[in-house]
Amino acid sequence: MPVPLSILDLAPIAPGESARESFAASVALAQSAERNGYRRVWYAEHHNMPTIASSATSVLIGHVAAHTSSIRLGAGGVMLPNHAPLTIAEQYGTLATLFPDRIDLGLGRAPGSDQTTMRAMRRDPSSSDSFPSDVLELQGYLRGSSRVPGVQAVPGAGTNVPLYILGSSMFGAQLAAALGLPYAFASHFAPDALLPAVAAYRSEFTPSEQLDEPYVLAGANVIAAEDAEDAADQFSTMRRARVRSMISRGPASPDYTDQQIDDFLTTPQGQQLATMMRYTAVGTPGEVRAYLEEFATLARADELIVAHASQTTADRLRSVELTAGAMQWASA
Repeated sequence: MPVPLSILDLAPIAPGESARESFAASVALAQSAERNGYRRVWYAEHHNMPTIASSATSVLIGHVAAHTSSIRLGAGGVMLPNHAPLTIAEQYGTLATLFPDRIDLGLGRAPGSDQTTMRAMRRDPSSSDSFPSDVLELQGYLRGSSRVPGVQAVPGAGTNVPLYILGSSMFGAQLAAALGLPYAFASHFAPDALLPAVAAYRSEFTPSEQLDEPYVLAGANVIAAEDAEDAADQFSTMRRARVRSMISRGPASPDYTDQQIDDFLTTPQGQQLATMMRYTAVGTPGEVRAYLEEFATLARADELIVAHASQTTADRLRSVELTAGAMQWASA
């Protein structure tokens, strides 16, 4: 059975565009994904990032769900230490009540921001230490078997929104295995620990009420175009934009030129940032298919979740269509 294909939508805000335009693009992308047989679309929680509009994941999911009819939607993920588990149970329980059997909830323990933003969010730096117990508390609310006497999630109790553990290290792999939950590895930007983390997850997995066998989602970037040179140009533009965003935080940051970014990429620090995008399929539909098939085997993935990384909405939508046509992977 072919490996299913899903999408991570980073809800990018392009230069000169607004968050409202980003949301419209996310709706168009999800509608295209639905037409083209993708299994799900996820949105990641980021804060204080001028180029990403998905800070309020539950609100964005509700908006996109109202403009689609069948595709699964979810968080990839909610950074649970930023929130009380009860609040997330109520938010995603509300979504699951409005859109039955369509909502996923991926959970991560990173801040999704920098240290200053963490303080602005009133987050205690040690809050990630309680991530495992917070996951269990959240799971109890959604199952209707609260671990906190006298407290229920309304709505939320009994919705059984499926949980996924997100990660880029051994910690997430071992936690997902211990709790018997699906594991999604962020190899689209943190590739180094992919293989050992997946191996650990599969070897240590314990069946649970939600899941009988281990289930791995692996992330990759994709830029598909009819012309290989066009795809390569799009990749260069995307790589510059990502590196620029990594080294240009804050309102007083300099506006680096493309040449300055290219020069930086030749340095050891620049090469290290470029390596973060190691797992990226770039090229014609046939080239993208060959890459993703090889990557799925390498990652021992049950599902691939790809970020169509082109900088313009039109190019991303075309990449969604071309990849689906090349793969011919059903979402069922």
